[in-house]
Amino acid sequence: MIPATNQRPAATILFIFGGSGDLNLRKLTPALYNLYLDKYLSDRFAVVGLGRSNYTDESFRERLLEGVQSFSRRKNGPDDAWKSFAPMVSYLQMDAGDKASYTKLSDFVADREKEWGVQANVVFYLAVAPQLVPGIATNLGKLPLCGDKSRVRIVVEKPFGRDLKTAQELNALLGGLFAEEQIYRIDHYLGKETVQNILALRFANSLFEPIWNRRYVDYVQITAAETVGLEGRGGYYEGSGALRDMIQNHLLQVLCMVATEAPISFDANEVRNKKVDVLNAIRRIKPEEVKDVAVRGQYGPGEKDGKPIPGYREEEGVKPDSTTETFAAVKLFVDNWRWEDVPFYLRTGKSLPEKATVITIQFKPAPYYAFPSEATHSWQSNRLTIGIQPGMDIRLRFQAKRPGQTLAIDPVEMVFSYKDAYAGQEPEAYETLLLDVMTGDATLFMRADQVEAAWKVVTPILDAWESETPDFPNYTPGSWGPEAAMQLVEKDGFHWMMK
Repeated sequence: MIPATNQRPAATILFIFGGSGDLNLRKLTPALYNLYLDKYLSDRFAVVGLGRSNYTDESFRERLLEGVQSFSRRKNGPDDAWKSFAPMVSYLQMDAGDKASYTKLSDFVADREKEWGVQANVVFYLAVAPQLVPGIATNLGKLPLCGDKSRVRIVVEKPFGRDLKTAQELNALLGGLFAEEQIYRIDHYLGKETVQNILALRFANSLFEPIWNRRYVDYVQITAAETVGLEGRGGYYEGSGALRDMIQNHLLQVLCMVATEAPISFDANEVRNKKVDVLNAIRRIKPEEVKDVAVRGQYGPGEKDGKPIPGYREEEGVKPDSTTETFAAVKLFVDNWRWEDVPFYLRTGKSLPEKATVITIQFKPAPYYAFPSEATHSWQSNRLTIGIQPGMDIRLRFQAKRPGQTLAIDPVEMVFSYKDAYAGQEPEAYETLLLDVMTGDATLFMRADQVEAAWKVVTPILDAWESETPDFPNYTPGSWGPEAAMQLVEKDGFHWMMK
């Protein structure tokens, strides 16, 4: 999290493996440029793109400027801003599989520290395909430079393994090369402003904490819906699916923010300890229970706005008989004093009607026997809705008397909107997370035990699904997924909520 003092990080050198790739173009460099515009970067800062492409420093800067102009929240900074930022950017051509070439990194650090006259923090960002991470990490771990726990960090993008076994193997590899405090497993969802605001909402307001428990909460829903299909990511998605791609990491981490106990401080390990407690308290699903608590789906062909939409199996890079799910919904329980028997419903999917990520806290109904029957026709229980994207807001629904001579009760909303409440634009998730890496704040990053605990939650579902052949496709583009997803909540007397 950005320090309250707005203190800038110390001298920093950021190496980006996969520097010529899409992640750097769309997210990392635009985030760094915004941090520079907001004066969060040190005057002694250098970012080095690493890759096999044949760039000069100048052509690499021109390529990244295209990314800023296309994808940054501030596409047009001050006229001379990019000219002053660009000298901080350089490119180093190297093959990540060539062990000998890693000495170039140590040499670059030594040269820059000599120029600056100070030691620098060094960050290695692995913006590469998952299969390349072990080899790069192994070669980095052999550099004497990386033995300095206080100033050298490595950032690893998800997925953190494909299942519990591979996650444990990756953690063992990284843990054998680096200290845990050097490893930053990045999940961009945790950098979103509204996700971070969950902790402030809960623990900075005495209004909510006393009712944030099984006595008052009926159920919790977390939805992450996308309107698009694969967008050219068929090769990656075939080996992943909705449960792995979204629920195992993003949505379980949001669940932890909703369900965690109050930390005694915002020390990184204290906050993460509380999250691990939540994951460990999630009721383990027995194989015979999977069909009752988990639903999967895959979209078939359809049309939108009069135009045909290919089914998942017709997408590039997808097998014609693929059993990969593009929709997943699960019902979980957190078995502790606060949440026992409160269902947490999580769902995510592609080719759905809306693009939105929303958390719904549904409170139990208030007794209305004291009111005349005609006053309660539109009676609805209290609800707290937290919009994460695309709109960032918090909505509290409560009951109020309708104006007039009769006693009639209607639901109304109080709305807090980031857009309306604050001037300027909210920082992008990667801005927050990159700054946290540079300042050494690991609060919003996954720890090894968090990753493994999350895999333990979904492993029974994965095992059950892999042992059966689903009847796919089972939902049309533009629908809210398979009918079984509706039944998952309806059999408990509820229904899926949006705003």
